[in-house]
Amino acid sequence: MEYIGIFDVIGPNMIGPSSSHTAGAVSMALLARKMFGREIKKVTFTLYGSFARTFKGHGTDKALLGGILGFATDDERIRDAFPIAKICHMEYEFLIDQKTQTEHPNTADIVLESPDGYVQSVRGESIGGGKVKIVRINQIEVEFTGEYSTLIVKQTDKPGIVAHITQCLSNQDVNIAFMRLFREDKGATAYTIVESDEKIPESVLDEMKRNQNVHEIMLIQV
Repeated sequence: MEYIGIFDVIGPNMIGPSSSHTAGAVSMALLARKMFGREIKKVTFTLYGSFARTFKGHGTDKALLGGILGFATDDERIRDAFPIAKICHMEYEFLIDQKTQTEHPNTADIVLESPDGYVQSVRGESIGGGKVKIVRINQIEVEFTGEYSTLIVKQTDKPGIVAHITQCLSNQDVNIAFMRLFREDKGATAYTIVESDEKIPESVLDEMKRNQNVHEIMLIQV
């Protein structure tokens, strides 16, 4: 029997009106912000499906921008996300794509740019009840929810890299709940995503970076 939690029924604490179009939008943008880990100069949102059709009425635009600003789903500042972004000198743009078919109707691409020109693209899906999935990073298909502490390792797909990652985690007594490898192609860019039901110590990052085939590490703590 599948377990159903109370928040699957009543939804999360949030600034309304919709758990999918508002709370979910905040959550996916907040995950994108945490993954980026840099100062944000500009963000571009591309909205698909239901997001593209109803974003103004449901406040999806304010919710997405609020998440990028670091607001939680119940933060009342979400209502003032536009003027707050201007105060923070953060540029933003919303693009509407009603032609492209996506896996889920509540889908958005979030492209973040830092002052020094670093760019990262994230695709998120709001899957209901305020829950989300990240399904793409820089054009590579991935999948994680952000419900666990999550380590995202960008690497070259070479033998021994996954073993290196697991050994580093073992050295720090990190318990792995889920671990998956996603890659463009054999020997190309890949992402190893590790989810843990406990905080992942930041000290593990320095050890992992000693391998020349590890290029970038993102850490999301829960």
